[in-house]
Amino acid sequence: MIVYGKNVIKEAVFSSRPIFNLYIDQKFSDYKFLTFLEDKGIRYEKVSKEKLSQLAGSSVHQGIVANVKDYETYELKDILDQEQRQRFIILDGIEDPHNLGAIMRTAEATNLTGIIMSKKGQVPLNQTVAKVSSGAIEHVKVILVSNINQAIEILKEHRVLVVGTDGNTDQTYDDIPKDVSIAVVMGNEGAGMRPLVKKHCDMLVKIPMYGKINSLNVSVAAALMMYKIL
Repeated sequence: MIVYGKNVIKEAVFSSRPIFNLYIDQKFSDYKFLTFLEDKGIRYEKVSKEKLSQLAGSSVHQGIVANVKDYETYELKDILDQEQRQRFIILDGIEDPHNLGAIMRTAEATNLTGIIMSKKGQVPLNQTVAKVSSGAIEHVKVILVSNINQAIEILKEHRVLVVGTDGNTDQTYDDIPKDVSIAVVMGNEGAGMRPLVKKHCDMLVKIPMYGKINSLNVSVAAALMMYKIL
């Protein structure tokens, strides 16, 4: 898998992720970063900026691109633990890799148990997600499921309260119970949660809005919810 950016590469090194090839701009001038790589015994090849952009499929690579081992994903059954208070975000059809990367960054900051995503109809873990996550992708457990509704039922069986986000409900995020395991569902950027997913939720809450704009970017809304369920 191709990834790029200083923080992404640095976290990959810290996490001992296998790096098959590392390419650096021949005009790269961050000697502190080069010293870091050399101290860790990481070999690299100097290439042109154009070559890096071609490899990354982007020009915002910060002069460093790597081919690394794919990021791991998890099974829900291997993460659930009724003996602990767990906190999940369920993403129902997130399509923008920038949103997923930003959600991962907050998930790492709040020590979220994991992000639950469908194997289909959802943005994959790719280089854009990794870059926007600023390396958080190395530390956040991504749990892939075949069916979101079935996953919700499994969560309920393990005493996890499933909370949907809906701007039309009367309850707010202040009404979410404390000291219980919680999974918050965030819907698609445009359509929101699918009706059947909404039906499976234990409760629906909204984020209070006081201005003239009645919606938030999904990564911002997810961040507010993650901090609320801390």
